[in-house]
Amino acid sequence: MSARTHGLGRVGIWAADFDHLSAPEVRKAAAAVEDLGFGTLWFPEITGREAMAQAAILLAATRHITVASGMTDIYARDPVTAAAAQRTLEEAYPGRFLLGLWESHASLAQGVRGHRSGPALATMRTYLDALDNAPFGPPDTVASPNRVLAALDPGMLALAAERARGATVLGMPVEYTRAARAVLEDDGLLTITQLCVLSHDHADTADLARTTAAAALPNRHDLLRGLGHEDPNALDSRLVDALVAHGRAEDIAHRVQEHFDAGADHVSLHLVTTTPDSPPVRQWEQLAVHLPV
Repeated sequence: MSARTHGLGRVGIWAADFDHLSAPEVRKAAAAVEDLGFGTLWFPEITGREAMAQAAILLAATRHITVASGMTDIYARDPVTAAAAQRTLEEAYPGRFLLGLWESHASLAQGVRGHRSGPALATMRTYLDALDNAPFGPPDTVASPNRVLAALDPGMLALAAERARGATVLGMPVEYTRAARAVLEDDGLLTITQLCVLSHDHADTADLARTTAAAALPNRHDLLRGLGHEDPNALDSRLVDALVAHGRAEDIAHRVQEHFDAGADHVSLHLVTTTPDSPPVRQWEQLAVHLPV
């Protein structure tokens, strides 16, 4: 195992649907992920639970698994508050919390949170400067480098290499993992979140895979064209298959290995189901059998 993955393990779970669950259900699901041997439990922050509070719930419900706020919205809290929260969680759960920062979307930053959104790279750089210089937090704690940037475009990847432990890339084909590794070079941590739909019959997953791929398209068009998908809006089967690993557990495990071969250090699985209000524990069990957890 690479030193870059220290504390993360090789494979994790991206819990995109935890905001559909009650707090007791979240605690039970988090414990299940840990018991199955996955190394890291990731979650996003969009319009559900506040990220640092959610992280505290997950850390308290588990014993040793790393908890990663993979998309902590930089418009949701000022950097001084974010630094104090990160230091608090690290004080309470040493080595178990990974902060993943996300520059949000204008519709969320402005339409939901009421902020004026700025250029992504400049805004993130300014936020990181303030985060590193934040004066508040528990006694005897200092600014922590244990963070990653949620990155898609090469500019954000380069900033992640410069100012963070590395980058986390959500919902892109294997070819982009190879490109991201080139930007991060040998030192940067590269974590990948793979969209997936699990079923014993590949044909049964086609519709949900297509819907999942369509939802991922809006902010990926240019990047996908650069990877040879000339008309992403056509959403042909080649593009759906590139974005979403679907079929048997063995098929998804094969895709995970392709990401490793392309330069990923850690892969988290964003398992999409037709029942987001029910944690897919049995499907996680099936995947754990075939993965290096």
